[in-house]
Amino acid sequence: MNAARRVTRIFAGAGQWVSGGTRHPGGLFRRVPDDGPWEPLTAGLPENVEARAFAVHPREHDVLYVGTQDGPYRTTDGGARWEQLGFPDRGAVVWSLAFHPTRPEVMYAGVAPIGIYRSEDGGDTWRRLPGARSPGHCEMGFPARVTRIVADPGRPDDVYAALEVSGVIRSADGGETWTDLSAPLIRLADAPHLKSRIGSDIDAEGMLDSHAFAVSAAAPGTAFLAVRMGLFRSDDRGVSWRDVEIGRFSPLTYCRDVIVAPHDGRVMYACLSVAARGNNGSLYRSDDLGNTWRRFDHGVTARGTMMAVAAHPRDPACVYCASRCGQVFGTEDTGATWREYPLPAGVEDVYAVACA
Repeated sequence: MNAARRVTRIFAGAGQWVSGGTRHPGGLFRRVPDDGPWEPLTAGLPENVEARAFAVHPREHDVLYVGTQDGPYRTTDGGARWEQLGFPDRGAVVWSLAFHPTRPEVMYAGVAPIGIYRSEDGGDTWRRLPGARSPGHCEMGFPARVTRIVADPGRPDDVYAALEVSGVIRSADGGETWTDLSAPLIRLADAPHLKSRIGSDIDAEGMLDSHAFAVSAAAPGTAFLAVRMGLFRSDDRGVSWRDVEIGRFSPLTYCRDVIVAPHDGRVMYACLSVAARGNNGSLYRSDDLGNTWRRFDHGVTARGTMMAVAAHPRDPACVYCASRCGQVFGTEDTGATWREYPLPAGVEDVYAVACA
């Protein structure tokens, strides 16, 4: 086993969940890919931490950020201890974190209700971006949230934000001003198979139920959006969208996560499931920038929605994914074999996974 794999650490984050009227705490956990146990991380974190987003520093591999119910926190020693950052709004629930593609001291954080913050000093201090607001397309029974923030590697001032449930917005100036990209998504909901309403009064709800967003340096201007109704692609920076028709490759089409591999801009991963709280899930891989897909996880069975995927920043053979019900799956040999790393009993509502 090479040195990169020996120092691999897997992180998983869960939110609170309710069963039978009882509220169960979330948590932040760490382990290495062997037979050892998951370690709950608590030092410096808020009590009963709810961990909903990760960001691994692109250059310093012991530095990791986590989004919690009380703003973002940072570790500089691989997770042993955490520090609260200078976030202006205490109690803000952070659902997404992202780095600037070329200047890692610049970071973005997305919260619920919808708001986006920017840091110029590696997370020490943050400023709320006043132009980043919900377009207000869809009113649900919970506050809309920023589930993913992505900056275009080829145009770093182009920043996209996926909103659950309110579509997509984009900034062309690093976050100072924003444009709503949701109109073409709403038009797509005119098609009968793309209509869906669960908690609102509009049929476009499912198309506005944005979960994740990805942009690849291998295809300038091209973006991918994961929503309730599947996976969608834009080749003009979000001006128009088309259905990838992921159902051609998978019997499961509810898309919760999509990422671009850090080592190859043509390689992508997508988490596909039945529904937000389903009883099945899977991980798919594309080697041609999303044109075709194949099932990537083998020999494992997800008992719930596949919520998140993470590709190792230094070792392309290592990929990890997590189901909502507390399962983490991993391969350390580019998908040839897989292992399951169950989180401690009772841990559910898993939202995020990371590796470093």
